[in-house]
Amino acid sequence: MYRSHKCGDLRIENVGIEVTLAGWVQRTRNMGGMTFVDLRDRYGITQLSFNSEKNADLCEKARKLGREFVIQVKGIVIERESKNDKMPTGAIEIEVNYLKILNASETPPFTIEDSTDGGEEIRMKYRYLDLRRNPLRKNLELRHQLGIETRKFMDGLGFLEIETPYLIKSTPEGARDFVVPSRMNQGEFYALPQSPQTFKQILMVGGYDRYFQIVRCFRDEDLRADRQPEFTQIDCEMAFVEQEDILQTFEALVRHLFLSVKGIDLPEFVRMTYAEAMENYGSDKPDLRFGMEFNDLTKLVKGKGFPVFDAAETVLGICATGAASYTRKQLDALTDFVRKPQIGAQGLIYCRVNEDGSLKSSVDKFFDETALKAWAHQMNAQPGDLLLILAGNTDKVRKQMSELRLEMGNQLELRDSKIYRPMWVVDFPLLEWDEESKRYYAMHHPFTSPKMDQIAWLDSDPGKVNANAYDMVINGVELGGGSIRIHDQGLQAKMFEILGFSKEEAEKQFGFLMGAFKYGAPPHGGIAFGFDRLAAMFGGTDSIRDYIAFPKNNAGRDLMIDSPSSIHQDQLTELALKLSEA
Repeated sequence: MYRSHKCGDLRIENVGIEVTLAGWVQRTRNMGGMTFVDLRDRYGITQLSFNSEKNADLCEKARKLGREFVIQVKGIVIERESKNDKMPTGAIEIEVNYLKILNASETPPFTIEDSTDGGEEIRMKYRYLDLRRNPLRKNLELRHQLGIETRKFMDGLGFLEIETPYLIKSTPEGARDFVVPSRMNQGEFYALPQSPQTFKQILMVGGYDRYFQIVRCFRDEDLRADRQPEFTQIDCEMAFVEQEDILQTFEALVRHLFLSVKGIDLPEFVRMTYAEAMENYGSDKPDLRFGMEFNDLTKLVKGKGFPVFDAAETVLGICATGAASYTRKQLDALTDFVRKPQIGAQGLIYCRVNEDGSLKSSVDKFFDETALKAWAHQMNAQPGDLLLILAGNTDKVRKQMSELRLEMGNQLELRDSKIYRPMWVVDFPLLEWDEESKRYYAMHHPFTSPKMDQIAWLDSDPGKVNANAYDMVINGVELGGGSIRIHDQGLQAKMFEILGFSKEEAEKQFGFLMGAFKYGAPPHGGIAFGFDRLAAMFGGTDSIRDYIAFPKNNAGRDLMIDSPSSIHQDQLTELALKLSEA
């Protein structure tokens, strides 16, 4: 038996018993006649003591231990003279009478501590060492707990967890697929699933009216802090339901997770249409922890001789409470922020509402104090507030103002990670027009149902049609999204037609689903949650990488195993593939 107890188990009530422990050496301290070793495993740290007067050879052996050596010890639990109340095991130590080195270790390239000196790249290369650190251990334990609580809740409501295939058919809609060549069917390819969408709909046709799966999905797209090429979803589908059934069920799931895992009772879920979200926040995932809603100043400011406003389709403003004290340097920095290429504004107009009620703007040459007071009145500004204004094309200026609003939320410390403001965004457009290809694309996916009272518009004005689609958003993060699905074969065929599929293309890509609809498809709908994002939110961070055991970097590489990598020519030949010589 390598160990009788784990390194986080022992307490003062265990004094006097003989124990066997095993783990990694965190650090050693040579104190002359005494040597102390901190022994670590996944469960905690226990201090070991070696007394040179009682056993000089054993003490000398302990002094030669290096960081991350794997050892086994036996000894008696004793009370520590100098207790450490910051450690659960800080009241005891082990008086060691036996030491065995199970495996030596080279000196690690970074410290295995809560606050390490290793940069992200080197920690990803030596991920097996990084995983020994407490922060990552806690993150993966949190992820595990979320999975357990999800399964408990879903099982309690009669959902079945059913696995769906990983080797599926590539489809042209959505993000780019990862493809897998078939050896047995040369010249043909599988795709890795972006989601189990069509399979869960088939399960509804098959009579499994409550399905879920904590499932791995794959998308070959550009990466960022909250996106990986492979990711995990809580994927769910229900039959014989309407939109309200879905919202109620999965609002309850998320409430359960917050209460059981974090001890937080979430406030009311706000409901907001997509149109309201875009008009007031410029985003379909607004952060409701703070205000600063948009004010449309277009009618108020146009035609006054200021070229920027006169040429603009839309002029928007936000009121930053208490920010009138911003210096010229700070305002210049905000101007530089909105001019960044990824935001793309031409400039920023500001107006201070001074403590004495007077107003001072960057466009005083064009607008007198009476005009500025009208701005302040419309934006409900008070003395001490700062008005920030952008102008331009409606869609662009909304996105630009959304980024500026979030930046001000950060600067004014209004985005408290300990506060949660949940919401549903509903009534998304069914379709979005792509000017380059001159065609409509599904805003969610081709299986999303239109609003039933708007179906007639599919022939006359498809762009006006709203979808039975919904996103769950918390603190500006889209945690989940879904829709009521089309279950009528004729309506699904109509949708494919609007999206530019010929009958032959629709049959080739989705004939199996259309065929299933001929045999009694029930009304159904569902939702999928980003499990990695959910874990990161519960952990209080933006990046999902530290909640995934083996993540990829921004280039989609696994630095630990050096993947992706080239493969041998024999494998290429077997798959009937040839690398380009270019």
